[in-house]
Amino acid sequence: MAVERDRPYAQFNFLVDLGDGVTDDPVPASRKSADSARRSTSSSIATAMPARTPVMKITGLNKVSDVVLRRGIVGASHLYQWLDQVRNGDQGALRTVTISLQSEDHTSTVMTWKLLRARIIKHTSGPLNARGNDVAVEEIVLAYERLEIE
Repeated sequence: MAVERDRPYAQFNFLVDLGDGVTDDPVPASRKSADSARRSTSSSIATAMPARTPVMKITGLNKVSDVVLRRGIVGASHLYQWLDQVRNGDQGALRTVTISLQSEDHTSTVMTWKLLRARIIKHTSGPLNARGNDVAVEEIVLAYERLEIE
């Protein structure tokens, strides 16, 4: 599904599907961001060979970083309901979260990141400041077990 081209894509054209049937935000104009999904699999080992032998790289455990999603608070409760499922140990709380990068004209998906068996591990609302005029923001941190890129 990835569409290759000479010029990089803009970072602000993305949709988030939390795997609950609610794609993106109920209010499309709300501000949001997604931190990078990262994974690594290599490990280093030293061998019992002479000192001139280089350290060997081998495939090790698959490690993925947590992903942080932020958006303006719009009054929707589906994030809290998901957090409640995780907290109560509901087996259906593990979801496939999809982050889709869109083309500039929003007519096609150019790249997709799938976070498999994802769950909320942190939810933050605010800060709320009576003297400020910024948008009220909520943030969730997702832990997941596997990253797939399409």
